[in-house]
Amino acid sequence: MKKSGVKKSVLVTGAAILVIFAMGCILPAFADTVKFGHVAPPFHGQAKGVDAFADYVKEKTNGEIDIATFPAGQLGGERSMAEQVQAGTLQIAALTTAVLQNFVPQCAILDMPFIFPDRETAYATLDDLEVQEKIFSFFPKKGFIAIGWTENEIRDFTNNKRPVRTPDDIKGLKVRVMNSPAYLDTFKQLGASPVAIPFPETYNALQTGVIDAQENPILTSILMKFTEVTKYVTRTQHCLTECVIVVSVDYWESLTKEQQKIFREAADLCIKTNRTVNAALHESLPKINLSIDEYAKANDIDIIYLTPEEREVFRVAMTPVWDKYREKIGDDLFDFVLDKIAAHKQ
Repeated sequence: MKKSGVKKSVLVTGAAILVIFAMGCILPAFADTVKFGHVAPPFHGQAKGVDAFADYVKEKTNGEIDIATFPAGQLGGERSMAEQVQAGTLQIAALTTAVLQNFVPQCAILDMPFIFPDRETAYATLDDLEVQEKIFSFFPKKGFIAIGWTENEIRDFTNNKRPVRTPDDIKGLKVRVMNSPAYLDTFKQLGASPVAIPFPETYNALQTGVIDAQENPILTSILMKFTEVTKYVTRTQHCLTECVIVVSVDYWESLTKEQQKIFREAADLCIKTNRTVNAALHESLPKINLSIDEYAKANDIDIIYLTPEEREVFRVAMTPVWDKYREKIGDDLFDFVLDKIAAHKQ
């Protein structure tokens, strides 16, 4: 009797597994809410763009796909989220190329210092579908499907020692940079001592003299109060902190062609929203209601705007960095992007 009971139990369990398996074959993958992670704070243009992405997808799929957005690193740091997307445990994330270059070396092309002459040229280049197709083609083999952009902002330089107008002015300064090979190499080439300390520790490090300087978009520097402990701000605009919207391969392949089209349209809306909100924040800082220039004047912050000629001196100084990364990125992609930048130069 006991053996018969065991056999019946095995048969029932086996049948249950078959039913569950069969249901799994007909139900869409990730039937639960889809997660979209990033590290920007909720008020930032990047967060608003991601929210617009989620709203668009829900509307266009008639609620079939409901995307929950997780700002401010709620799902982990960028490297962790990249690994989660690779593993398929996180469906979507917006991650900086500075971090993604550790997985997809070719995207380091966008982190080359002073590669973009101005914001308008950068945007025109990134919106070029041929540029997107070329750069995004390297992602699937690394476990990502790249479908569009978000951005933090264009990066500037603040320090508490002296005004900076030339590469020589940066020599000898201890500078906090992102933990990215391209960023570390950039400031080493400028003769600084780059330190990859965690972002949350930046204010205290400046205040206590552990570092002399830091590089972040001026919007970030003001909102994080770095300008309270660094008197001099230079609008170097040396790098655009561009992020790629990446989707896990398994989740992407579970979508229909029409749904994939909707996701790409949502990505286009995302970056447009992102840029619009960031531009508005420059004109009216959150909770302060002053433009960046008005805030600087009211708080005795010295902002230096580089002339085109001064920016060119910095760009030429970056030649060794460009040469080093050509080997990793490849001449074909490097020259392709340079040609596109030249074609789109305003």
